[in-house]
Parts: sequence; C-alpha cells; structure tokens
Amino acid sequence: MTTIEVTGHRQREAWAEKVLPPVEEVRPGLWSIPVPMAPNPLRYVLIYALVLPDGIALIDTGWPSDDAWQALVDGIHATGHDITEVRHVSITHLHPDHFGLVPRLLEHVDPVLAMHHNDARHLHHVTEAELERQIATARHELEALGAPDVVDNGFRHIARLPKGRTIDVELDHDDPLDLPDWNVRALWTPGHTAGHLCFADDDAGVIFTGDHLLPRISPNVSTNAFQAHNPLDQYLVSLAHTEKLPDLEALPSHEYRFRGLADRVTDLLDHHEQRLREITTAVVDNPESTAWEITRSVTWSRPFEQLGTDLARMAMRETHAHLVVLEQRGVLTPTEGSPVRWNHAASAAGPTADRSVR
Repeated sequence: MTTIEVTGHRQREAWAEKVLPPVEEVRPGLWSIPVPMAPNPLRYVLIYALVLPDGIALIDTGWPSDDAWQALVDGIHATGHDITEVRHVSITHLHPDHFGLVPRLLEHVDPVLAMHHNDARHLHHVTEAELERQIATARHELEALGAPDVVDNGFRHIARLPKGRTIDVELDHDDPLDLPDWNVRALWTPGHTAGHLCFADDDAGVIFTGDHLLPRISPNVSTNAFQAHNPLDQYLVSLAHTEKLPDLEALPSHEYRFRGLADRVTDLLDHHEQRLREITTAVVDNPESTAWEITRSVTWSRPFEQLGTDLARMAMRETHAHLVVLEQRGVLTPTEGSPVRWNHAASAAGPTADRSVR
C-alpha cells in the first residue's frame, strides 16, 4: 500500500476522536464546513464555501436534517457570510448527504444550481404512484440478486427539487463553473453515481473530489436504477483518468484533506482487483451462487451480520457491480431467470488481475 500525505491534520485528529472537525479556511476565501450526517459511519460531510464578490458559492449542501442545516448556517456565518448570500451551488452527486439540503436552501435564497445531467434527471418531482412503481422495480431487482425479503426504499431518501424548479446548469466534463475570482472546472468521474463530478481549480491548487477519492476508504459503487449497467467499470476508468491529473491537494467530502492523487488511485485500483479475485474464488468454490450468497461469503470491514439491512443491501449491490465486471471480462457467467446464479466461465483465460483496465 502506498502512503498519502495528510494535509487536513485537524480533520484527521477529529476523525480519530469521533468528533466534528472545525470550520477551516483552506485557502484565502475557500472554507471547509463540516455538516453532520447521523446515524452514519462517515459521521459528517465536508461542504466547501468559495467567497465571491457578492456572496459565496457552495460545493454540496449536506444531509437533510435540522442539525445539518444548523451546522451549514453556522459554518457559513463563520466565513463572515449569511445563508441568504449563497449565489451558486455545485453538486458533486445526487446522494442525500450532498444534495439533501438544497430544497431547504431554496426556501431562503435562489442560487444557480449546477450538476451533471446524469444525476440531475433523477431530481424532478415525482408522484406517489411513480414512486411506488420505482420501489416495485427495485424489489424485483433485489429478488433477481437473490436477496431475502428486503425492501429497497432508497428512492424515498432522495431529496427532490420543488415542483417547477430545475437544475440551472447541467455540467459536462471540463465545463467551467464561471465563478468570479476562481478557475473551477468540472471533471466527470462516473462510478459512485452516473453523474459524479469532481471540481478542480489549478490556480488554487485544489481538487474537490466528492466521494470519488477518499483518503481511507473506497466509495460504494453499486448497480441500481440510477446507474449505468456497469458502474464499476466506469469507476475504474475514472480512476485511471484521475491518476493523470496534476498533484493537486484533494479536498474530499468525507474524512480529511490529503495529497498524493496518483498514489491513492493506485491503492484503489489494487483494492478492486483484489476484490475481483476474491469474488472469483468465491464463485469457483460455490458454483451457482446468487449475488446475495456471494456477498455473505466475502470479507467486509465488519462481520456481515452486523451490517444491518441498508448496509447489507448496499454490500450486495456493490458485489453485483463486481460480478458485472467479471462477466464483461469473460471470467464469470450468469444464468437466466430469477434469481440469477453465477458460475466460472470455462473460456476464461488467465488470472483476473491480467484483465485489469490499467
């Protein structure tokens, strides 16, 4: 394993002590604001505020809860501004700890909202009937993966835009954010979501990595209704592209700041190749296994039985994302019907690691 250089020392100390880190000015006019997201093992999300001539711009907003809202309001006050001075909001991706406070923010101010179109398309207002259809489809997907009676209510946790409101700017790769006094551009890094964006400012020497690159853990990359068919392949390709960037200081959405983008990418690519080998071995040892059965047989950061319903569902969808890559590489083959079962492909040539995207 390679070693990154931790630059957010107070953030890392707070992480180790399991407390909220302080609001910090990372660069002149660039602030890091921690917003809690309990109950969740990640504990908080880091929101970034960039000072503009007439207010501030935000990168992400935080989890949709009262304590998160208060932390965001107080954090903005610590920068010398008020929540009503938010002029621009760029969203890394659609997950509720990043987009969740946007509807509440819109009750106080009307900023420009910017986001990648792949994620923006899921934020429109939906009727209760449409929501129930989405949940029913997700239930069928879980059955195909071999899950027990687990209902996927993830759709209910998505913060939607108010009726009639839309994303103002749908960003694509290398699009500028057009923020006065800043040189921020969007980098499309799909994988964690289909529209995940990082934001880089070469002049300031920073890259806001969202959940794409975290200093300590790999982000969840899962198959689901909001993703492309093969999200892990997208993520591995995104990592390879990130490896070629200048060595900007990474400002992630969780944990702490760091340097060493290329080293962190190497670690993550190696991690996923190791995971692909482990899953292949699990299928070889137990042919005709479902994604759920494979998920239960591989290692996790804690015993599988302690994950709880939501984390177990995420783990299974993450395992399935690896299975799809192994099918693409010709290593494993799925059966027809539901639940889908997996077998080692007789035509697979060579070890999984030899089929790496690198």
